[in-house]
Amino acid sequence: MDLIRLLPDSVANQIAAGEVIQRPASVIKELVENAADAGASDIRIYVKDAGKTLIQVIDNGKGMSETDARMAFERHATSKIKSAEDLFSLHTMGFRGEALPSICAISQVELRTRTEDSQMGTRIIINGSKVESQEPCICEKGTSISVRNLFFNVPARRKFLKSDSGELGHIMREFERMALVNNNIRMSIDTGTRVIDLRPRSMLQRINDLWKNNLNMQLIPIDVETDLVKIRGYVSRPEFARRKNALWHLIANGRHINHLKMHKVITGCFENLIATDTQPCYFVKLEVDPSEIDINIHPSKNEVKLEREKEILSILGASVKAALGKFAATPQIDFDTDLVPVQPSGADSPENPVISVPSDYNPFEITSDSDFIRGTDGVKMGTGNFSAGFFNRQERSSNVRNWDTLYNRFMNRQEENVRDQVPVEGVLPSIDENPRLPEKECFQYADKYIITSTRSGVMIIDQHRAHLKILFEDCLRSVKRMEVTSQRILFPETISLDFDQQDALARVQPELTAIGFSLEYEEDNKWQIAAVPTMISQSNAKETVLNILESVREESDTYGATSNPVDDIMERMALVMARSAAITRGHRMTPAEMENLVGQLMSLPDPSLTPSGKLIFTILDEDRLKSLLG
Repeated sequence: MDLIRLLPDSVANQIAAGEVIQRPASVIKELVENAADAGASDIRIYVKDAGKTLIQVIDNGKGMSETDARMAFERHATSKIKSAEDLFSLHTMGFRGEALPSICAISQVELRTRTEDSQMGTRIIINGSKVESQEPCICEKGTSISVRNLFFNVPARRKFLKSDSGELGHIMREFERMALVNNNIRMSIDTGTRVIDLRPRSMLQRINDLWKNNLNMQLIPIDVETDLVKIRGYVSRPEFARRKNALWHLIANGRHINHLKMHKVITGCFENLIATDTQPCYFVKLEVDPSEIDINIHPSKNEVKLEREKEILSILGASVKAALGKFAATPQIDFDTDLVPVQPSGADSPENPVISVPSDYNPFEITSDSDFIRGTDGVKMGTGNFSAGFFNRQERSSNVRNWDTLYNRFMNRQEENVRDQVPVEGVLPSIDENPRLPEKECFQYADKYIITSTRSGVMIIDQHRAHLKILFEDCLRSVKRMEVTSQRILFPETISLDFDQQDALARVQPELTAIGFSLEYEEDNKWQIAAVPTMISQSNAKETVLNILESVREESDTYGATSNPVDDIMERMALVMARSAAITRGHRMTPAEMENLVGQLMSLPDPSLTPSGKLIFTILDEDRLKSLLG
């Protein structure tokens, strides 16, 4: 019995769709690339229910004839190439002829198209790879494609789509990439809640239109042309490096790409110029001979191979370094200027001032306004006027006359302060009524670890992780019970949010308000932080809000539509607030603070792991110590 058979086109198209169409954003990418290849100067995108219900792309390109409109939905039917040799001279975005048949295999598609020299256009309706009708119609020049009910016949794939906000985030990021690549094309998108309309602009203006915040003022231009490669674009100044949300955009021959080696070369140019926990932004366009680049690697067409990669990487690195140096973004030394002024020939060198101090002088006993310190020129230095302004005669008579007595009294006062000390609110929580305190004293090592002894052995605690765990549990209880109190900010801080951050804010704004934040919209994507929860510092308000929004955006990429978004958002909020308030490694703690911290940690149900699963402490038992000591 024969076992091998040809798959039906409908099944083969669904298999191809799994590689080409991963989510609604993939549909938009493919349709916009086709519109750009058709010579469109105006591309409009309409989205409903984050693309799950409807995606419509309208362009004013050259359109298709009746025959071409039908052929476009056949597998491997394309106008971009005619032979295998054409793969090495590509100037178009698409070339495989897989996108449209893959989209039709998993959705319901309606196409309307007309060429400039035709009076009537063509309308085609396809349902799951099956052509239901084709008829003449009246429409504008260009092409309009509507994709409805994505993955309607592949329920397993539809189930793995993210929430609407998550999918919308992917759509907006794809729109940003395409708008940056095609900055000479007018592009607009209507998501149902927001409309963005971008006019044809220069690359720098398009960057500022997309990401606002006066980003164009933070960038340094790159413009290098060689026989091998032409490089143009922008990198951010070192002082504007970001800890989160760094923008990385590489474009090769008009195609947005991912290239790890190029990324490392660009970011490596900022070594020793920025903090280790920050990253620069960059927007770089490369143009190489099409025969020197291979884009036929992955169905997504965002990975490339360069024939002369080593040379291009060297030119790229030199270009970025030259731009940083040209615009004084790197430290420089002026070798034409002497660091130490040279005295004129024959001039006398200035004498250092001589200060004489009497051998019996006691700084804590000033009994007169006499000139007890004089310079060589007889000018008084530190006279009785100083003592008269800060001490009175009655206090002087009781001042100590030797350092030992002063030191002992100072240390006695410090010990009294430690015994009476109450930890500062927001730094360390108060101790529970019956915490399980350590049996012995606590010691701090390297201002990072707390060491104490227990019945099981020597306990070594990471102080930052321990405090993070304590604050997280406390914040989570308060957030879930909505017991967080709010405090107004005297001088409200303004933050600017990009598309993704505004989507995240729309999703969690009720929860933010419930836990004590107050964000008020001003204008032009700017929001004012008017109030914050009392558990966080006002100085960390902006960073905390941005971290929460970034966390929510990451959550959209991680969790599916079946997860409980409210509980997850609250946990993430609690974690962000705990991170913003937790003591850092390198913070010196008093004995009372260490005992308080250990007691709070041991009172938790699960004190051993952080919310992200990292170890908080370890215990070296007697056997382990013996093995270490031999």
